[in-house]
Amino acid sequence: MVNAGDTAWLLTSAALVMFMTPGLALFYGGMVRRKNLLSTIMMSFVCLGLVTVLWVTYGYSIGFAPGGVSGLFGGLDFLGLRGVGQEPSSVYASTAPHLAFMVFQGMFAVITVALITGAVVERIKFSALLLFIVLWLTFIYSPVAHWVWGDGGWLEQLGALDFAGGAVVHINAGVSALALVILLGRRKGFPGESMQPNNIPLVLIGAAILWMGWFGFNGGSALESGGLASSAFVATQLSAATAAITWMFLSWRHNRPTLLGTATGAVAGLVAITPAAGYVTPMAAIPIGIGVSIIGFYGMLLLKEKLHFDDSLDVFAVHGMGGIWGALATGVFASAAVGGTDGLLYGNAGLMVTQLISIVAVGGFAFVGTLILGKLVDILIGLRVSPVEESVGLDLSQHAERPYGGSIR
Repeated sequence: MVNAGDTAWLLTSAALVMFMTPGLALFYGGMVRRKNLLSTIMMSFVCLGLVTVLWVTYGYSIGFAPGGVSGLFGGLDFLGLRGVGQEPSSVYASTAPHLAFMVFQGMFAVITVALITGAVVERIKFSALLLFIVLWLTFIYSPVAHWVWGDGGWLEQLGALDFAGGAVVHINAGVSALALVILLGRRKGFPGESMQPNNIPLVLIGAAILWMGWFGFNGGSALESGGLASSAFVATQLSAATAAITWMFLSWRHNRPTLLGTATGAVAGLVAITPAAGYVTPMAAIPIGIGVSIIGFYGMLLLKEKLHFDDSLDVFAVHGMGGIWGALATGVFASAAVGGTDGLLYGNAGLMVTQLISIVAVGGFAFVGTLILGKLVDILIGLRVSPVEESVGLDLSQHAERPYGGSIR
């Protein structure tokens, strides 16, 4: 039976998650060089259109329909939203219309794809990105969503806990981003040339929108407007706040307390609490937030300064490493009194094993699958812009626009 309160909360949460993608566009856009500002924003914004169409056409069916193959992917029952209507599903969000659950999950798909783009900005062809989005949503995201959240998914059957997307969203996107970085190679001039952000206030606006939207991301994953949503809401706020302050002090220890670092820390804290939000007590968010900032901060330094991986906007350090830590932390701090099952802290070491299996399975599949899909795109149409186009900037070379000054003819 449809519950008006639960339906209102789920639809509001879907709207909040939708707003996260434009927030991400601003967050990423402020961090690139001025000549690539619009192209970076466009990479996120186009996902709202393209991924939405793909999701309602067939992506939701692959992720959540019954009748799939051995828990690996869903069947064809929900193609074109067939059977997805105003009545609740008997399996998903049983107190809200099936359409509400479908669109809520669709917003997750949108932002997951958009997250990847931060690793490859300033050098990927727009046409190549569009083809990659279609392939990645079809062959990587939708099957992984079925593994973890779909009825009969093999990781769901195994007992893996992922409340709002630590594996499905963040490990999946972060590891895939790293694979694309390897395929594309470094930006021209990296690491010797200065590549400073063009607009840090824009970064903060984007981070603030992400922080607000994350209450829908995590709180909405309770799928009802009750105590569990409240607990996830508070844990989300506490992890983000703790991680932001921790990252600020880490950057201060190395140089100065930067606004860019503090905003990045807040996003990392949001990432880490995502898989755990509905399974841990709110106070567990404090060690989770501290841990992700330490891991993300030093992981970023290792990748960029020591190994010279050109992950442009540190997607793997924040989302990949943050998602891995969050999944492990769920295995440590999960409490059956909140939801799910007890973790290591409460005497259940077996959950840690299950969480490790989910991390390796999702991460390995995403990495290898993205290498294959990225290479296929490279063979078909080429992944990278020409050196001249890269020097001019992708705003002009890919979109014939300037962020401040209008179009060119």
